[in-house]
Amino acid sequence: MAGLAFTRDATNNSSYTDNLIGTLLAIFGNVLVSISLCVQKYSHVSLAGTKDLRAFYRTKTWWFGLILTCLGEGANFLSYAFAPIALVAPLNGVSVLTSSILGLIFLREKSKPKEFFRRFGLSFLGCIVTIGGTYLFLTFGPNSHEKLRGENIVKHIVGWPVLLYLLLEIIMFCMLLYFYKQQNANYLVLNLLLVALLGSVTVITVKAVSGMLVLTFEGAMQLNYPIFYVMFVCMTASVAFQARFLSQTCKLYDSSMIASINYILSTCFALVAGATFYLEFNYEGVLHVCMFLLGCAACFLGVFFITKNRKKSKTFEPYPDYNGSFSYGALVNSDGAVPSTVPVNKQLSPGSPSPTTTHKPDLKKE
Repeated sequence: MAGLAFTRDATNNSSYTDNLIGTLLAIFGNVLVSISLCVQKYSHVSLAGTKDLRAFYRTKTWWFGLILTCLGEGANFLSYAFAPIALVAPLNGVSVLTSSILGLIFLREKSKPKEFFRRFGLSFLGCIVTIGGTYLFLTFGPNSHEKLRGENIVKHIVGWPVLLYLLLEIIMFCMLLYFYKQQNANYLVLNLLLVALLGSVTVITVKAVSGMLVLTFEGAMQLNYPIFYVMFVCMTASVAFQARFLSQTCKLYDSSMIASINYILSTCFALVAGATFYLEFNYEGVLHVCMFLLGCAACFLGVFFITKNRKKSKTFEPYPDYNGSFSYGALVNSDGAVPSTVPVNKQLSPGSPSPTTTHKPDLKKE
């Protein structure tokens, strides 16, 4: 009995250490991605305000931002190997939080404290709620961690809960895709549901691939299992199609609304995927699960407050417009505060007059 208790304590300590490493990697990665987008935006704005004819990809600041992006996404990728999906997926809200803080720091115009809190009070409240929710779900999140060997992943896949979940997800995805393609139903929630369904496949495959790679580097070879290459192909395909749907959605709808709803839907589907595929909540009590869900709900509300206030503010937001690249938590400048020297192609809404059909004012007759 003493030996069994010692083994459990050692397992709990190992899981706690792995969760801490994965959580810190996820936070570091999301913060780094937000900073990198700020650096790349600075590169674009600096070129637009000068007579420099160089392309943006020929500047050192843009390449520095790209390197930071790669490091941040690499940290996010590795975080899934150490921590459960239930802890890593909601931490994408950290990127929204960091983006909001950087946006307030890089304000172009100065304002009085009363005017500042009137305009940005909702964002400030959203930041506080998001921080509180992050603390809750990190404190009461699942503490179990499984070494993802090839045989373990195969056992998860052939289990009936996973097969039923995948069947329901495929049916739902096909129905949504039918309305999206055949009925031309370009609704925001429908598009983001497609993104969230693909995102649930992404987190499952990313966790499997990253976990097997970490074990391989530790000395336990996992690359000889065919399931590794199956998961890698599924991961690449889901990320590509997810980026495509996000790119098409950003052309039709406001980016702040997309950031909020996409975060909520993607996190919900990721939590269900982690609980079904990797059984992350099997050893958690009801109180812990309820407090964890309360923390996630607080993060959803905080992100909603941040993105809702962003549409009303006239601020300098150091983040480039979404151009189809896939990134965690990247926000887009949607307030229309674009420097006059930067050419902007505005997306016309249905029924709006063409820019070529402008009415000239009548000349005053003498």
